[in-house]
Amino acid sequence: MQESTVVQEAKKLMNEAKDWSVWRWLLEKKRVRAAADHANQALDVLAKKVRASWEDDLKKVYHELEAQDAFESNPRASRQYQKAKEEARHVDSKIRLAVQRVKQADDEAWNARMDAEQIFEDAERQMSAGLARQGAARAIECWDLREKAIRKAQALVHRK
Repeated sequence: MQESTVVQEAKKLMNEAKDWSVWRWLLEKKRVRAAADHANQALDVLAKKVRASWEDDLKKVYHELEAQDAFESNPRASRQYQKAKEEARHVDSKIRLAVQRVKQADDEAWNARMDAEQIFEDAERQMSAGLARQGAARAIECWDLREKAIRKAQALVHRK
């Protein structure tokens, strides 16, 4: 997987931002937000593209795992979960395990992204350059985790 120039630019900006004062953060926050949004969007598109190229069995298991997450957070989603579970029941356990690893990597990247968002929100509310620096570091980490998850997903495309 070749790293997107959008993501590279966002990482570069976040690395620069680690040295900014609180005033510089306030002046540049729109630019930082835009760069982060573009990087997240580029990675989301790439992840979707990779999963779209998966075989049906891989897609069925991933969909089942998503439905399971939805059911765990909202019991009203039980019908979708049961349907997805039924569609994926014949999938080999090795395939299931490989897809579970991709889903875990995706979830880890998502959690890192939400942490970064929260840290940036706290930094802005408290006008804290220190928190903004932590948010920048966490944003870079979340993009690295997302790229790792995408590489895992791509490995399933080429498996035989």
